[in-house]
Amino acid sequence: MDLSSAGLRVLRQIAESGSFTAAAARLGYTQSAVSRQAAALERSAGTTLFERRPDGVRLTPAGLTLLRHAHTILASLAAAERELTGAAPRTERVRLGVFLSAGAAIVPAALAHLAASGSPVSVTTREGTTPGLIRALRAGSLDLALLTSRPPHRPFDNDAPRLHVETVTDTELVVAVPSAGAFAGRTTVHVDELVDAAWIAAPSSRAEPLLGVWPGLPGRPRVVHSVRDWLTKLQLVAGGFGVTTVPERLSPLLPPGVSLLRVDGAPPEVRRVCVARLAGRPAAAVTAVARAIVAAA
Repeated sequence: MDLSSAGLRVLRQIAESGSFTAAAARLGYTQSAVSRQAAALERSAGTTLFERRPDGVRLTPAGLTLLRHAHTILASLAAAERELTGAAPRTERVRLGVFLSAGAAIVPAALAHLAASGSPVSVTTREGTTPGLIRALRAGSLDLALLTSRPPHRPFDNDAPRLHVETVTDTELVVAVPSAGAFAGRTTVHVDELVDAAWIAAPSSRAEPLLGVWPGLPGRPRVVHSVRDWLTKLQLVAGGFGVTTVPERLSPLLPPGVSLLRVDGAPPEVRRVCVARLAGRPAAAVTAVARAIVAAA
């Protein structure tokens, strides 16, 4: 096979982005250039590497096999470039992905724990939804990821080999409401009272879940503000402009004017926080970060 490093980078980005269009945007290429690179990879490999589906593009088993080797090849090229330019790092770098509320609730404490241990590890973080972080793990763009799942806690994807997953903690979902007004002084709310509520939720798509609305809410929720940022969500709640769901572990970080209510009349919504990586023996730095996350949580 005659494979170029540019082609392998395109393969990795398609795997992470889930589409040719998104991969082109991330790489700064045109979509036609990405399509040409993909076709050239398939010709060189002599097999189909990409499965075109209505909801995007996924790698075939052959594509996943090539992706595993691409991880090693691209990492070796990056290491060679650092040595040749004299830029070899003094610390080991770990790329950590975090789901949308973990950046506030878990990551700062984990990084503080890591620093206190004296471990020579440099951590960079990237926020995203659990489906997006899983794609980034598979693509080799992340070394470790904090993910969240709901019962019955099935595997995060069906690709082989399975991700190595460790449970960090379980946390219950609650509703953040304005401290003043209709919910003042309360500790619970019945699910029927939430049917007509004004919700503040993250944008959703076919591939990404709707975050911020109580799961299983009867009827279609009335989303009045579409926001990804947690600080903005909670400040909108504090201002009396809607309600949103949050993990209970965020309670120490609430701004003034926000209260948390448990939901009656519906089963508890428990979310499991996990730390995941690719299968195989991890680097010592990856293990150190995973241990710091578990200790902090």
